[in-house]
Amino acid sequence: MDKRVLALVSACALGALALTSCGSGGSGGSGGSGTDPDGKVTLKLVAADYGDKETNSSKAYWNKVATAFTAANPDIRVDVQVVNWNDIDKQVKTMIQSGNVPDVLQTGGYADKVADDLLYPAEDVLSPGTRSDLIDSFARAGQVKGVQYGIPFVSSARALFYNKALFQQAGITQPPTTWEELRKDAEQLKTRVPGVTPYALPLGPEEAQGESMIWELGNDGGPTGKDGAYTLNSQANIDTFRWLKAGLVDPGLTYANPATTDRKTAFADFAAGKAAMLDGHPSLIQMAQDGKVDYGVAPIPGKSGPLTSTLGVADWMMAFKKNGHRDQIRKFLDFAYTKDNQLAFDETYDLMPVTQSVLHEMTTSGKHKDLEPFFALLPHAVFYPLGDTTWDAVSAELKKSVGSAVSGDPAKVLGDLQKKAQDAVANK
Repeated sequence: MDKRVLALVSACALGALALTSCGSGGSGGSGGSGTDPDGKVTLKLVAADYGDKETNSSKAYWNKVATAFTAANPDIRVDVQVVNWNDIDKQVKTMIQSGNVPDVLQTGGYADKVADDLLYPAEDVLSPGTRSDLIDSFARAGQVKGVQYGIPFVSSARALFYNKALFQQAGITQPPTTWEELRKDAEQLKTRVPGVTPYALPLGPEEAQGESMIWELGNDGGPTGKDGAYTLNSQANIDTFRWLKAGLVDPGLTYANPATTDRKTAFADFAAGKAAMLDGHPSLIQMAQDGKVDYGVAPIPGKSGPLTSTLGVADWMMAFKKNGHRDQIRKFLDFAYTKDNQLAFDETYDLMPVTQSVLHEMTTSGKHKDLEPFFALLPHAVFYPLGDTTWDAVSAELKKSVGSAVSGDPAKVLGDLQKKAQDAVANK
């Protein structure tokens, strides 16, 4: 997801800012979905809050969209409820259990709703034109067994950030493109710029599943194979962690204990000029600018060359079947996904696009120069196995222990994780 320009992008699956619930509101309606006494339909929209409730809560954005939509579609009202990220999953679960199911939900994940057969397929609630405008890599990430249910709403990607001033002090003229170049640069930084962490490697519980997957992609590995089955202890992954241990951790070119170091620490160190390199998402841009760091952004180094892909993160829109409002939902989602509405949200909250039309607009407008390296990566994003309902449990295990693979035996640590993943699959 992974707030996630993107100082608002955070640890939620872009992650989002954790704020208090904004309650209900919108363009009118009875506070729930259904057919009103006057024959009009009220859609219930529940959405996560990406802003600060005191200044720029997402409620204001969605109320504006809802009002404009009802003006164009007088027979359909939209009841808007915006909920902070800390509470939204719990509140939605309660809504579903009590039968007060929303028509449209925008949040961080969709797989559990698909498993419970609650959602319309995307083709039922999006016109062909809207579906074709979605960036293909993100649309595919919303699929379960070849059918798309999750509709990407906002996105993020990862790239290598490096401190140009520290590189200059160390006599390094360009960012590394391979693991070996990264190791040599880190050695040079350690020798010539003492006191600085050459490479910030956060494998702590905040987002170890993300950092580990980035490195695994650099060796043609990853958490799953082509068939979708978990491959946490593949030879490629084991070799990746052996390299990290021997190439960065043991020589003291990163944190003394990456397994207890979180991403927020690594980001703060980079923004303070205390770390020379790390893999980051666009929220680090504003942090670096605030810290007056002269930074550069480059493709992430892989074992034999720069990655042509990147770790992608998205938050999702989904449509529930229970209230039978398929046609009304389609009209609303087509309206919400127009270029102007999507662009307004992305620019208001400094987020990355999920549609080709907005990506083109943001790329060519000249207003988002800092994001251009990420724009180039978005179409090639690679994702966690989001459509697998066991991923949440497997991801939690990775957060807890994958970092120990750079201090202990990588084969044993990853083998234990693979067994837990297989157990999760067997028990689902």
